[in-house]
Amino acid sequence: MITSRGGSPEAGAGAEEAAAVPGAPEGSGRGAGASGATEAPDGRRGPDGAETGEPSGPGPGEPETAEEPAPPPAGPVTNTVVALVVVALGAAGLAGSWSLGLGEASAPSAGMWPFLVSAAITCLGAALVFQARRTRDAERFSSSSWAVLAGLATMAAFASLVGVIGFEIPAAVLAFVWLRFIGGESWRLSVLTSLGIVVAFYLLFVAVLAVPIPHLF
Repeated sequence: MITSRGGSPEAGAGAEEAAAVPGAPEGSGRGAGASGATEAPDGRRGPDGAETGEPSGPGPGEPETAEEPAPPPAGPVTNTVVALVVVALGAAGLAGSWSLGLGEASAPSAGMWPFLVSAAITCLGAALVFQARRTRDAERFSSSSWAVLAGLATMAAFASLVGVIGFEIPAAVLAFVWLRFIGGESWRLSVLTSLGIVVAFYLLFVAVLAVPIPHLF
């Protein structure tokens, strides 16, 4: 009967059994910490028994995420066409603003601010034309591009109607179309937000600042 001093009889029995097995490696009855090989938290080891430190994958409850492929870039022809469309929109805005009258710097007329914005759009479009061959961050046209074209078309319709019937109705329709059909918002939010935008615009620019823009009321 072999007992270990300062230990339990079970520990001594385990050491005796390990020593009695012929061909058993030295220290086989010892713990894993004594052999020098430690197991990684995720259960993976390297060839020498050391921890690899590499994650074995997503943890429990974590979904595997797959990276979406980047959309193909637009070519020089597409970039040039888009830039020319921007130039055309800016030129149309310049013509419409000129017909409203510019006035003077000290007393601007209704077309002054739209004229300045249209001039900036025209200059930016011209810059895009010269950068068409070197641009690589533009995406090729897809089904989602129709929303952008719809936004540009409604903006052009808004600019053409402001000088005829005032800004209130065109602005409300424009905001509603963008929110409901392009942005996908609810009917209630689209209606309330559109009316709120028109009221806020009217109070600020017509009632408070007295900007001479075409309006019905």
